[in-house]
Amino acid sequence: MKIIRIILIIVLLASVCAPLTVSAVSYPPAPLYHHPQKAETILTSGAIVYLFHSGTDEINSAIHTNDILTVYRINTSCEVREVGKIRVISNIGETYLKCEVMEGEITPNDIAKKGNVAFLVISAGTCNH
Repeated sequence: MKIIRIILIIVLLASVCAPLTVSAVSYPPAPLYHHPQKAETILTSGAIVYLFHSGTDEINSAIHTNDILTVYRINTSCEVREVGKIRVISNIGETYLKCEVMEGEITPNDIAKKGNVAFLVISAGTCNH
């Protein structure tokens, strides 16, 4: 009887501890680091947007204040279409640009391009610059 209790306790502890052991040596589940997407913010003429770029010399020499960038959106069918134009207002740090929407409708995750350089639209007026 005592041996059955010990075996039962070992089986119970093993079933409880096994998932914890697996989580200790693997990546955390996706819901822990992926947040649900918020409703898309659509920005129209006059709105401020922020762009992210790599900060390379090629980008820094190609983009200047008052440059006009064309903004594109990639849809679920992987088709790229032009959705608007933005004007560069200023650089923020080494890897960000502050821009103003000139025409069209811009949303976060759109791609802004000028020549061979591209930028990611990251936010809609959340920086304090």
